[in-house]
Amino acid sequence: MITRGRRPVLGVAGVAGVLVLTEIAGRAGLVDPGVLPYTSDVLAAAAGLAGDSGFHAQVLATLGACAAGLLIAIALAVPAGLLLGTVPVVERSARPLVEFLRPIPSVSLIPLAMFLFPDSADAKTSLIVYTCCWPLLVNTMYGLADVDPQAKETLRSFGFGPLAVVLRVSLPSAAPFVATGVRISVGVTLIVAVSVELIAGGDGIGTFLLQAGTANHVDRVLAGTLWAGLLGLAANLMVTSAERRLFRWHHARAEVAA
Repeated sequence: MITRGRRPVLGVAGVAGVLVLTEIAGRAGLVDPGVLPYTSDVLAAAAGLAGDSGFHAQVLATLGACAAGLLIAIALAVPAGLLLGTVPVVERSARPLVEFLRPIPSVSLIPLAMFLFPDSADAKTSLIVYTCCWPLLVNTMYGLADVDPQAKETLRSFGFGPLAVVLRVSLPSAAPFVATGVRISVGVTLIVAVSVELIAGGDGIGTFLLQAGTANHVDRVLAGTLWAGLLGLAANLMVTSAERRLFRWHHARAEVAA
């Protein structure tokens, strides 16, 4: 059995092995360096970007849009999920619209967002909000459905009204599910942001990749992509760690149930 402590080591070893193999393939002539640069050249370009102030500004533009879009989505989707999850009539009325809009890929809405928001930054933020709302909304509703009905009835028996029951029982019980929605949303914000930047332009990592590709600097394209992946991985690890610390009791109960 692979222990939790060994998993990161094995993951790093796997990535290092792939990098070594791609370097060997390039040096052996199996891959055209003009098409796919040597791994060492890509890593050198990535190291150079770490000290590039222009690239830093592009990264901050992308991360700023991701953070703003995620916060707006939380402010919109969590209250909406509470409403749909606690008022069955509203949930039944809104479900057809939710089920129609939720499967629409965010990338397919980029032209519409560019038409509605001429500023590329606004278009990027709006699509991030749209994308993040769905996992937050669905997980909030799912969490409310998992609340112990006896706990709600106990509070009602002491004379508490519906709003008090939601705030004192339903929302705290659904909080781990909301946190899961946040974690899922964090994983997609960077994808949406970079996709919009590649098409709509403006500032951000996607614009950097587009400019580097136009100049035929494939090593810088791959280096920028590498940094985007590392940023997404770091964000996911931070959110996952915070979720486990805040809701340790929930994970312990899930492990016992399993």
